[in-house]
Amino acid sequence: MGVSGKMASFRLPPLPTIGEVIKLYNLRAQKQLSQNFLLDLRLTGKMLDKIVRQAGNVRNGYVCEVGPGPGGLTRSILNAGAAQLLLVEKDTRFLPGLQLLAEAAPEKVKIIHGDILTYKMERAFPQQLAKKWDDGPPDVHIIGNLPFSVSTPLIIKWLENVANQDGPFVYGRTQLTLTFQKEVAERLTASTGSRQRSRLSIMAQYLCNVRSCFTIPGRAFVPKPEVDVGVVHFTPLIQPQINQPFKMVEKVVRNVFQFRRKYCRRGIEMLFPEARRSELSEQMLFTADVDPTLRPTELSISHFRNLADAYSKLCEEDAGLFSYEFRDELRQKKQQRRAGCTTEEEAER
Repeated sequence: MGVSGKMASFRLPPLPTIGEVIKLYNLRAQKQLSQNFLLDLRLTGKMLDKIVRQAGNVRNGYVCEVGPGPGGLTRSILNAGAAQLLLVEKDTRFLPGLQLLAEAAPEKVKIIHGDILTYKMERAFPQQLAKKWDDGPPDVHIIGNLPFSVSTPLIIKWLENVANQDGPFVYGRTQLTLTFQKEVAERLTASTGSRQRSRLSIMAQYLCNVRSCFTIPGRAFVPKPEVDVGVVHFTPLIQPQINQPFKMVEKVVRNVFQFRRKYCRRGIEMLFPEARRSELSEQMLFTADVDPTLRPTELSISHFRNLADAYSKLCEEDAGLFSYEFRDELRQKKQQRRAGCTTEEEAER
């Protein structure tokens, strides 16, 4: 769809302020939903515009805003010249206020009342926007001031979509600009050896260029969260740094980081049944050429690439290995012990 210069210079007409919208519709941020509104009048406009700028050039572009709430960030996106804006909001309380914005920007705003975790993003925008994966990112942007409760499961879901090139990434290397609790933002961007290095660091960075943009002080939000908020920008890589299925990479990384203070060997051992644990973990580490005494935080993306490749090779040799979970084996042992105790008690009677 072509967009004229006149549309690109669109500015919203005078509207009630966000504070007035909140009062008008008696809106309250719900703590159980991890909702926080950007309301500090000294910071709001600049901060919201800054978030939009970090997304890149959205002028004449197509934007999906996740969880717009009362619509503060929505106004900044529209004022930046977006051609089309899709709003995905789960909370019905915000819909009347968002409808005001839709009426003020006719044919620009579409409101979806639904959960972003289940919304089919591949149907959101015209297919003609799609670009080949090895071309530049498409003119599609995802922006969101996310509730803390949904931010981690949502980014994991989207990272799997990146790996499979589906969901929001059927259009190509769609860029994401999202807010996270500051500690989560630090984990996403943490480098090798950093105290914040985690499962999230590896899963995000092997698939995307992950950039920490800036921090928003907690005092800018209502209600004030106990922590500051970090804005993070993601651009999918043309080639992932690990060429294995997402779930295989995730399993290796998850097992390694479950014992983050111990040597990496400890977590790798948990990938294998007890009867062959020592043999297979030693073989995997040898094949991957990884020092078993390195801590999980000291492992680089290339270390994890070698580990995932070595684990994949072992899984090819043993078809049932990938489905093994050490907790299942532990649970079965406990059940057998309980059954044994019951049998002994019955025999004594």
